Amino acid sequence: MEPKQTTPVSQLGEFGLIEHLTKNFHHVNSSTLKGIGDDAAVLDSEGKKTVVSTDLLVEGIHFDLMYTPLKHLGYKSVVVNLSDIYAMNAQPKQITVSIAISSRFTVEALDEFYAGIELACKNYKVDLVGGDTTSSLSGLIISVTAIGLADAEDLVYRNGAKEGDLVCVTGDLGAAYLGLQILEREKRIYIEHPEVQPELENSDYLIGKQLKPEARKEVLKFFKDMNLKPTSMMDLSDGLSSDILHICKQSGVGCDLFEAQIPMSEEAYHMALKFNLDPITCALNGGEDYELLFTIQPEDETKIADEDTFCIIGIITKKENGCVLVTRSNNRHILKAQGWNHFE
Repeated sequence: MEPKQTTPVSQLGEFGLIEHLTKNFHHVNSSTLKGIGDDAAVLDSEGKKTVVSTDLLVEGIHFDLMYTPLKHLGYKSVVVNLSDIYAMNAQPKQITVSIAISSRFTVEALDEFYAGIELACKNYKVDLVGGDTTSSLSGLIISVTAIGLADAEDLVYRNGAKEGDLVCVTGDLGAAYLGLQILEREKRIYIEHPEVQPELENSDYLIGKQLKPEARKEVLKFFKDMNLKPTSMMDLSDGLSSDILHICKQSGVGCDLFEAQIPMSEEAYHMALKFNLDPITCALNGGEDYELLFTIQPEDETKIADEDTFCIIGIITKKENGCVLVTRSNNRHILKAQGWNHFE
């Protein structure tokens, strides 16, 4: 079988590469007046407030290409940004994508990466409207900016939590972290024994949460349909313990989180035990869940009571009470920010 032909990026040049990678992208939002192909994009805010979020992903820090398919990486790069827009109770409309690439990346490899971006744009109905490409001496660097729209009265910030509010999360926690542990284990085994086949059976959910997360776009529709506006909200990227502390600090409050109410999937729970890890520690500190953490007024509890998507995991307290984890045995432990630290 003949080796697949590859194309060096230098053969296309910067503008030729951009044109090649973005030729299949088509706009779906009326707020996109002009996208790729001019000096700048032109957007119409349609009388709404504009919400902007940017993430930077660096090879070797945020992802490992030994076990991360480029298509999955492109998809995830977009989704993690859109999650920030949803966490503002806003609808994402456009993205820009900039990449710095080393000489080892061929045009075909970048086609895979942009296929993931295209799929995310399609699934979340956002437009790719710009970006940049340049060279890198240290692997792949990705910068994605997401732009969203919302009516001013719908926006939700981190600083609105009040004493007595209920602390809620979507989905389950810790799965992405356990997925990462599986991938790192198989990487170590492969390096030492390349002939050994990876042991990934029955781990699809955990690995999927790590490699191909989804943002909680459906939750915003639920909020609107139920006439429910959270008092504060953010997405869970760095870990529950770190992120609830952000909300409490910016809101000037404390909280009690109840261990027994923090949701974990059965797969994540048993995998934590298999790795000799404390399951609740994984749920609190694992990070990359991209679920929504939010607070609601007590009178709104009935609006989410029958929905499996949500779990009430705590209550907002006075600032002087601090941020506390209440264990199953009713012991109280001060919460510490032990999640992802970008500068460790």
